[in-house]
Parts: sequence; structure tokens; C-alpha cells
Amino acid sequence: HCNFEFDLCDWKQDENDDFDWNLRTSSIPRLSIGPAADHTLQEPSGHYIFIKSSFPQLPGQKARISSPVLSRRSKNCKNVFQITYCILNVIILAYSCLQILFYYYMYGTHVGSLIVYQRTTAQHEKVLLLLTGNQGNFWQSKALTLDGDEDFQVIFEGIVGKGSGGAIALDDLTLSREC
Repeated sequence: HCNFEFDLCDWKQDENDDFDWNLRTSSIPRLSIGPAADHTLQEPSGHYIFIKSSFPQLPGQKARISSPVLSRRSKNCKNVFQITYCILNVIILAYSCLQILFYYYMYGTHVGSLIVYQRTTAQHEKVLLLLTGNQGNFWQSKALTLDGDEDFQVIFEGIVGKGSGGAIALDDLTLSREC
């Protein structure tokens, strides 16, 4: 679980993008739109990550943040007991539900897009969610199922809209084995 109250947790800014997600609070004086409070604390002093559609970003530019590499299998399968455990672990995980739950905010005249990907360590990306345009001036939640048997990461990509006056924010990212 990451609520961004202290840092980015183990989430990393992607190096293959145009700019970074910013860690911020709503109590910072702002010249543009954004949430009045974070989702976690429901207070202006709470933190979330944020991009906006305005200078210095240009329309179509992307900011990406990625989860740590997540594995569906155990790496310690060297002796008979560990191999038995690993086989059981793979069987259990194959039939269990794995999902990402998160809160998002997308508001403004020229807000861009939010895309959520599941990326394997072989760099194959599958789109889990694509949202474009104004979604409302409030926090909303999504739960997305993660599948496959390869190691993977979850990627959040924010794309700048075609003019100034739009914001995308994320808060309370949770990976769960329950659906």
C-alpha cells in the first residue's frame, strides 16, 4: 500500500518518459486546478502524486511511474522441500486473484489521459485501463485485476492534454491478493 504521505514508497519514476509525477499537497498555493485534499487524510496537508496540463509540459507529453517488480512465484526452489513449496505456491497463486486498487482524480477543461499498464519483465505491456478527459472534480476509485504467470510491474501513465487547465492525481495505491 502506498499513500504518498512520506515518499513514493517503492514506486519509481520511469526513465522512458518526458517528465515526472510530482509529490504534492493541496496546501501548497496553486495557480491551477487540482484536488482540494488528498484521498487518504481528506485534508489539504495530505500527499498524493500529480501532473498538470500546463507549462512547462507540452500536449502529449507523458509521465510514468512504476511499481516494484511483482512475482507470482517463489525464487527459493533449490531442494526437495523448497520445490514442493514452490509448486504449491504456484498452484495457489494461479487460482488466486491479484489486483491493484487506487484512487484517481482527473479534472479540468484540457485534462489529458490516464493509462494503467501491466508490464512483464520482458517489457510486454498490456493496457488495463484508459481514461481520457474530465472525470469530475472529486476522487474516484478503481480496482483492476492483474493476471499472467510472469513477473510484472504496474505502470501509471499520465498524458498531458491539449491546453492548460487540467490535472491528474493518484493516491492510495494498493496491491491486493483479494478481489
